[in-house]
Amino acid sequence: MKISRLGHAMFLLESNGGSRYLIDPFFDMNPGFPKSLDNDEFYNSIDAVFLTHGHFDHTSGLDKLVAINSKLLIVAQYELAFILMQKGMENVYPINLGGSINLADVSATMVPAKHSSSYGETEGPPMYAGEAAGFVFDFHNSLTLYHSGDTAVTSDIKLIQEIYNPTVAILSSSGHFTMGPKEAAYTVKNLLDVEYVIPSHTFPTKETAASKENYDLLLAGFPIVAEMIDKDQELAELLEDYEKTEVIVLGFGEEHEF
Repeated sequence: MKISRLGHAMFLLESNGGSRYLIDPFFDMNPGFPKSLDNDEFYNSIDAVFLTHGHFDHTSGLDKLVAINSKLLIVAQYELAFILMQKGMENVYPINLGGSINLADVSATMVPAKHSSSYGETEGPPMYAGEAAGFVFDFHNSLTLYHSGDTAVTSDIKLIQEIYNPTVAILSSSGHFTMGPKEAAYTVKNLLDVEYVIPSHTFPTKETAASKENYDLLLAGFPIVAEMIDKDQELAELLEDYEKTEVIVLGFGEEHEF
């Protein structure tokens, strides 16, 4: 299977059978989203979207996706799912922590994440959007992947490892809004038993941003993003002597095949 990084927390998973699953769509103001993918062909290529929580930098791309494909499958936590359905989105699949959805080549299970969740916070008073979550993707005839979502360090991760036995973890590690590199390194060494870890929720520098224009727009609107830039390397350095798990630092727009 293939994993592509398209933003600080947006990842594209492509199965061996060619299905394409997008996690946490965020296009406009996203400095990591390649301009070459901002087209109908890319948006139409997505088979399903998985949402870890309701914050704008994880859900604002839904409107663009649904405008292109109104039948797109959207998997979301119960309260967030009903908000989206009330907005007119048609093919929303509500589940809750511990629930699963079985698709053609993957079984995806929603697992706990320790984080907040609201919706519409950049447009008016934020709406409660249920609990934040992560997902475990058990790909048929392939690997099992744990996407932590935005989470602080939590002992729940050890249970996720013991029950689902993932090989790869996409792990939040930016600090400020999620656990930072120090906590992520602790998580890898003490709570997970994965062969590979990919840092998540970190932002690029202006030099490495796929869109320098969006980089400037995002920092102008949300200067706190400066606290979460280039944290991938910090996690890699903290784990450089830990031979059990390889840190894969994915650049924005880069793909890694397992």
